[in-house]
Amino acid sequence: MAFALSDMQITSPAFIPGMSIPVRHTGDGEDISPPLSWAGVPDGTRSFAVFCHDPDAPLVPPRGTYGFVHWVLYNIPGSVTELPEGVRDFTEGKNDFGRAGYGGPMPPAGHGPHNYYFWVIALRHAPQLPPGLSLWDLLKRIEPSLLGMNRLVGSFQRDS
Repeated sequence: MAFALSDMQITSPAFIPGMSIPVRHTGDGEDISPPLSWAGVPDGTRSFAVFCHDPDAPLVPPRGTYGFVHWVLYNIPGSVTELPEGVRDFTEGKNDFGRAGYGGPMPPAGHGPHNYYFWVIALRHAPQLPPGLSLWDLLKRIEPSLLGMNRLVGSFQRDS
């Protein structure tokens, strides 16, 4: 796939890049998505997709991917440049908890810190994709329309 970082900047008032994600946004807290915003959107953007992935999860599922998917959200109009905390708008895909919507960080206790990548992908088309797509199915469908992408990384760990 032709995915590469662009000049978009992703931020959240909930946490500083590279720092700890507040418990409120984890499986140990209220388990609601953090607010996100982005700037530097590529010209011609007509829609966005957002997802959160933990590459530090020690999982390699049968489909040959790695890590753990916590959130898949898409069909976001190109006029949107921020998502409020706990957003339930737009189209939700299936996370690796087996359900739609956001499932916050919840690494195994004592496993050390995990990094959580909150990705925003800018697309040149405004596809009307069906709900419930896995991250991997979504990426296959949107790759031809990709204009740019970038991520915000936060961390979280659960003590033993």
